[in-house]
Formats: sequence, C-alpha cells, structure tokens
Amino acid sequence: MTTSPGSTVRRRVADLLDQAQHRYAGTPAVPLLQAARERIDEPLRVALAGKVKAGKSTLLNALVGERLAATDAGECTRVITWYRDGLTYAVIAHDRGNAPPRRLPFRRGERALTIDLEGRDPAEIDRVVVEWPSATLRAMTLIDTPGIGSLSTDVSDRTHAALTPDDGPGAADAVCYLMRHLHGADARFLEAFRDDVAAQAAPMNAIGVLARADEVGAGRLAALESAARIARRYRNDPQVRRLCQTVVPVAGLLAETGATLREDEFRALGALVAVDRATLQRLLLSVDRFAADDAPTDLDAGARRALLARLGVFGIRLSLALIRSGQTTTAAALAHELVVRSGVAALRETLITQFAARADLLKARSGLAVLSAVLDRHPQPGSEQLAAATEEITTSTHAFAEARLLNALRAGTVVLDDDAAAEAERLLGGFGDDPASRLGLGEDDDPATPVADELVREAAGAALTRWRRRAEHPLAARASVEAAALVARSCEGILADLSRPHDRVRSRH
Repeated sequence: MTTSPGSTVRRRVADLLDQAQHRYAGTPAVPLLQAARERIDEPLRVALAGKVKAGKSTLLNALVGERLAATDAGECTRVITWYRDGLTYAVIAHDRGNAPPRRLPFRRGERALTIDLEGRDPAEIDRVVVEWPSATLRAMTLIDTPGIGSLSTDVSDRTHAALTPDDGPGAADAVCYLMRHLHGADARFLEAFRDDVAAQAAPMNAIGVLARADEVGAGRLAALESAARIARRYRNDPQVRRLCQTVVPVAGLLAETGATLREDEFRALGALVAVDRATLQRLLLSVDRFAADDAPTDLDAGARRALLARLGVFGIRLSLALIRSGQTTTAAALAHELVVRSGVAALRETLITQFAARADLLKARSGLAVLSAVLDRHPQPGSEQLAAATEEITTSTHAFAEARLLNALRAGTVVLDDDAAAEAERLLGGFGDDPASRLGLGEDDDPATPVADELVREAAGAALTRWRRRAEHPLAARASVEAAALVARSCEGILADLSRPHDRVRSRH
C-alpha cells in the first residue's frame, strides 16, 4: 500500500526529532524533544475551546456518546482535562513541576464523572487525563479546556498557556472553537493558535462551531435552520475564513441527550403530548412557566425541570413535535432523530475530513514547531544541520505550500477572480483533503459511495488543463502565475495518486 505524503513528512520529522535528542543529550531540551517524538505516534490531539458557558463539555459528551465531562461550574471545570482511549478506566493527575503522575479516585455518576481532586488546588494541576475505552477517542484525543474570557483571569490563562504558549507549540494539534458570535477575544485566540510553522500556514488546524444552535431565535422550532444560515454567513466572512476552515452549527445539548436518552424521559415527553396544544404552547413560552409547581399538567414539576436540564426548551418542543407527528414512536427512534438534527454528525464528518485525514501532517507541524523552538532558543554546535533540514521540510512539502497559498487567498494577499479563487480553495483542500472533495464531486450523492476513479481522473485532468493555462498566461501578475502553478501541481498530485496501484477509501463530506 502506497504511503501518503503526510505520513512521509511525519516520518521525516520523527527522524529529525530522534537526531535532535542525540544532539541535545544531557541538556534541558531533551524532555521537550522526547515528548514531541512520542506525540508524533499518538492519536491527533483536538482541543475544544471557547468562552465560558460556550458548551464545550456538553459537546465533548456528544462526540464521545457518553456523559463524561462535567457541565456545571465545579472545580474540575477549572482544570484542563484530556480524554483519551484506554484499555481500562482511569483518571490520572499531572501536577505542575516534576511531581510524578498520580491516580485520582472517581465514580461514574448519572450526569458526569465525579473526580476527587483529593483537596488539591486546581491551580496546582497541569492537566487531568481521563482514560476511557471509546471508538471516538481511539481516533483522536479530546482536550476540554476552561473558558477564555472568564472573570477569573487565572482560569482563562490556563487555556491560553496550554494552547497558545509564548515559548513554543501548544498541547493540541488542532482546535475546535465554539462561539456564539465572533468577538474580539475569539479572534485574538484563533490568531494566537495559528502557529508560524510552514511560514504562516493557513488555518488547517482550526474549525469553528456555532455552539448552542438550538438557542437561536428563542428556541423556536426553526432555530436550527436559522443557525445554519448564520453559520453559512460566517463561512463566507473573510475574517472568519482567515482564522478557521469552516463553521458548523451544532446543538450540543440535543446531541448529548440524544446519545443518552432514557425510557423514563421518553415516557415523560409522552405525558406532555397528552396536554392540549394551546396550554402546552403557553407553558413553553418561558422556562419559569414550564417549570412552575402549579403548571396545568399531570407531569410533576421535578420531572419537567429534569426535561429542561436535559433538552432545553427547543429540545422539548422538537421532541413533542416528533412524537405527536408519529415520526418517533420509541425512545430509540427519538434519540436517533435528536442526534441527527443536532448537527453533531456533520461535525464528526468535518473532524474526519478536515482533521483526521490530515492527522499525519498536523502532527508533523507540531513536531516541527517544537524542533524550531528548541533550535531557536538552545543552539548547539552542529545544530545548524538540524535547522537546515527543518527549513527544507517546511519549504519543500507541497501540503505546507498549499496551506500557505490557501491562507494568502483567504487573507486577500493573492488575488484571483471570484470563480477562480473559489475553485483554487477547493483544489487546495480548503473544504476537504480527499480527491472527491477537492474536485467538488459527488456532493449531492450518498457520502458512503466512493466516486469512480475514472470520474476523478477526468475532473482532475480538466482542472489541470485550466490551471496550467492560467500559469502560462503572459499578462498575469507574478503572484497569480505562481498561485496557478501550485494549484496545477495539486491537480497533478491527484492524478499521480490515481496511477499508483493501492487501496484507497475516499470519504466525502
């Protein structure tokens, strides 16, 4: 089976890190280099970041399909928590300084894991690692972070220190940034997360999530449609496009509850369906009315408050509409429908196409960032060879060149006409790294059905001809010529890949 360009780059970076450890033997830089080398072979690290109460922990639970992360304001939400696949269930604390890792007692509660910090100040803990057998976590480690913009500046500082440190690369290879509106603090964080590896590479390591999409428009039934329109507007916003690849609307609470819906909750919703519609509409005008002790319904106030906590007003309205229409007649059917409508499946697909498919390249970027920082801050005799090799990988890797051009197009420093710019972004992998996504094929078909090689070859050949002509245009500006030549090289890469006999599975979003 032919190796991918990303895996080739990852191996080259791994070899460089091995050489660097030998060169820096006995110096304080060795632990950094050793950790970077180990990181190369680990699953991709994806951080969930955003402002306080953005819904990060809820979204993490939805992605994993289990209620693991605490969503209240407890002390554990002030600690950076890693969730990674494990053979057994364990919680391990890594304190600041040189103290050895220690296991923490925990118990599985109905709402989340309850972790006992054993009286330690959260500020003394660098991170907590939760090891949990999970198919999702097998593909990527998820990092839950405290909210930025917190009134407790030390809490916000922990997230910035972990993901956007001043002295080197952060703990995550990629970030999933949750936002309601793009405020100045959001833009500053995403700017800081964009590292300088590959000479100002494009935001291939960041996607935006329009969080709590079910709360748009006061939780009306059309909330998710409104959220989808807002997300599309963000995707077309030049400032947002410069900072992250795409924006996906997600109702995290809906997804989390759908993944963990219980029979008793379905029965409680069924009891509400029996209430006449006019009365029910009045009750759902506000949280206070619905949760009132004297509400005109046989379902007691405690059960109604529990439904609010699990579904929110929108989730209750949607569930009642689905049950009343006969679309969902069982708890399992309702759970499935809630997950589908939440947008979490689209987010998972985006994580796969934008992050997992580029995992080798993203991890190589992280390794190069560590190596560059060490070489800059701790030069050693003979380290010039390592610096030259690092520079050669950075400048010669076509995927990094694609990322630089993608960034330049989105930032407006390289200008093409609108149609050409849109096609260039797609061909450069801006909307997915697989050949079908780059060529815009099969977007209206079943994503599980591979696109025929002949169709890919024909489309790639046509694109190559167009972009070679652009590169050879005698009156075109130099920047446009260089951009066209690079896009043509991407088309050549697709065709070269098709000519190699190897097993390929092309996913499409």
